[in-house]
Amino acid sequence: MQSPVRFSSCRGVAFEVKPHADPFAIKISTLEERQGSKKFSWLGSSGVFPSSIQRSVSKASSHYCDLDLEEEDDEVEDIEAGGVILEKVEEEEKHKQSPIHLLAASKREQKPKAARKQESRLSVILLDQGLVTVYKRLFFVCLALNIAGLVLAATGNFPYARNRAALFSIANILALTLCRSEAFLRVVFWLAVTILGRWWVPVFVKTATTSLLQSLGGIHSGCGVSSIAWLIYALVLPLKDSDNTSPEIIGVASAILGLLCLSSLAAFPLVRHLHHNVFERTHRFAGWTALGLLWAFLILTISYDRNTKSYSKDLGKRLIKQQEFWFTVAITVLIIIPWLTVRRVPVKVSAPSGHASMIKFVGGVKAGILGRISPSPFSEWHAFGIISDGKKEHMMLAGAVGDFTKSFVSNPPSHLWIRQVHFAGLPYLVNMYNRVLLVATGSGICVFMSFLLQPCSADVCLVCVAKGIEQNFGKEIKEMVSGHPKEKVIVHDTAVLGRPNVSQLSVDAARTWGAEVVIVTSNPEGSRDVVNACKADGIPAFGPIWDS
Repeated sequence: MQSPVRFSSCRGVAFEVKPHADPFAIKISTLEERQGSKKFSWLGSSGVFPSSIQRSVSKASSHYCDLDLEEEDDEVEDIEAGGVILEKVEEEEKHKQSPIHLLAASKREQKPKAARKQESRLSVILLDQGLVTVYKRLFFVCLALNIAGLVLAATGNFPYARNRAALFSIANILALTLCRSEAFLRVVFWLAVTILGRWWVPVFVKTATTSLLQSLGGIHSGCGVSSIAWLIYALVLPLKDSDNTSPEIIGVASAILGLLCLSSLAAFPLVRHLHHNVFERTHRFAGWTALGLLWAFLILTISYDRNTKSYSKDLGKRLIKQQEFWFTVAITVLIIIPWLTVRRVPVKVSAPSGHASMIKFVGGVKAGILGRISPSPFSEWHAFGIISDGKKEHMMLAGAVGDFTKSFVSNPPSHLWIRQVHFAGLPYLVNMYNRVLLVATGSGICVFMSFLLQPCSADVCLVCVAKGIEQNFGKEIKEMVSGHPKEKVIVHDTAVLGRPNVSQLSVDAARTWGAEVVIVTSNPEGSRDVVNACKADGIPAFGPIWDS
């Protein structure tokens, strides 16, 4: 049997994709199946399920944003025993729901989506949301600019780069560190929302900014590869003149090069997603070691005298005059800042079901902000959306998909490690728009809940597709979803209404709401389908990418 593909973005959202048909596709039964099935004959007269649609009884995926969270055996028993009652309840609900709520139940007007061919692991990871994405464009632009500089330096047309190749390598390391610095990006996202979050700013400017900020990982990756290229070039030149070069400098530079190559290989998409803990620890400890060696490289390089082939003791004044020194200082500060905010704090963990747990912390948090938690700060960190009314407390809804999140259900901790400086991601950019449609499946609802609980500059509408919200996520989450005007919240309970075509549901809701943009959080295929469907209908849409 093929093992599941485990994904985890750099923002910490971990999930698994098991090889199966499109989770949003609606299965079309044959004439023989409809005539031969006695158990589901009542579906033909239901006001929700057309006679040509039959519910899937396959086992649900383990992704915390998937539509089905309970075992399908229980679901079949409910269908057999409660079909008539369900029919009556749905007829009554039709008269109570507003027109926008009926979007969730208008499946007979939506065309069933054909199941897509099973994709290979590599294609799902590398071709996520398209072959030519903003992320990939930024990667190739960064790489192309650096390669052009290298060619000019190697051919003698760029003397400054030829003489300062190590500086260009360090500059690339600084750039990639900035693209992953949560403190720096928090400021950048705040500036973007403050400056562009005006009614008169064109939507295309806002969407272009959103695409850029979401895809900064492309710059991070491009600069990472470029730093290796520049460092190789910086090593080749002194090796040609080995008589005037210190062997210590060459040895340290070679060690740095090896660590950078190791980090890059560990970050390759296929390796990163199948062995995420290996990637995270390699990136962290190899990066710290390389930073220490970089300081050694600077001290050796600046203090080395080629004429006497010895090291000078007069280092201080010479050091502060070098650009390499200040770039390395900036890299060091950016890396240290998050670790200065790490604290072990008490938490309250409750598990409304075996599928999810609620983790509560002290202190309010602004809508759209994400947070990281860890059982051991030097081993692994996990990012989650934050639910908060901005006052006294905030909470995280963790789907039980891996060993770490499952432990919240089986053995709830009393304390967790956190970073006190929370970071901004795609949800934070909701504040930049005027009217936004938010689409969430499963426990992905936690990412958007804060926009309903506290004042928000954007007028938002939430589409939530989940199975048994109260049963799986608890009464508190149910009340949060239910305590708002119906025109702002569309809840599609798959335990009652079956699996919808989420893509078409999102398009219809966006049209009705008059949304400037659609933002979705779901599994990789689900997010990609919603984004593509909205874009095909001329509606800007964004969802999580593998390296967002």
